[in-house]
Amino acid sequence: MPVAVKLRDDYSAAELRALARRSKDVNQSRRLLSLAAVRDGMDRGEAAKIGGMDRQTLRDWVRRFNVKGPDGLIDDWTSGPTPRLSAEQLDELAKIVERGPDRKVDGVVRWRRIDLKRVIAERFGVDYHARYVGKLLKKLGFPILFARPLGARFARPVDGGIVLRDGHPLLGRSKTWRGLAAAVVLTACAAAAPVEIARRPTSVRSVSARR
Repeated sequence: MPVAVKLRDDYSAAELRALARRSKDVNQSRRLLSLAAVRDGMDRGEAAKIGGMDRQTLRDWVRRFNVKGPDGLIDDWTSGPTPRLSAEQLDELAKIVERGPDRKVDGVVRWRRIDLKRVIAERFGVDYHARYVGKLLKKLGFPILFARPLGARFARPVDGGIVLRDGHPLLGRSKTWRGLAAAVVLTACAAAAPVEIARRPTSVRSVSARR
């Protein structure tokens, strides 16, 4: 069992209870009463129960009280960690996503989380996990990006890149081997799904007629 942290001795039990009565902060009052019990020599576990806490939590509050005094027993609510990207950087990132990648520069035709992870690291010097990049995009109002299924080589067009005279692909821009494979899989799943044939219920009138 860890050794109990010694409570600073410049406050008596009576003074701690007086501070608890005058305090307008309920949590601070409870903690002051627990410390007053400790000053009286009560067992730390029992003293912690007076303040509605466990022994380890009381130990942490004793440390704060020793450093900051009664003010250290007030909850210190903060706004959380400072964002790693500023508002200006987030705005710039949103513009990058909206503009889309430059295939010659970025090497991709559409953004993935792993691609934006690299862009963020290069532009802003912040190394995010790819999963957090997805959360960041969601906060910015963009759809979540997933890894491309089957890899980039399956994104090649089925028609081999043949272009008609009017400049349009032979089978359209969306006809890729990946899309074809997905269509086959979905069709096979739909065909294998059990189909329940609903029978028309026999009416009461027809039953009575046969009798």
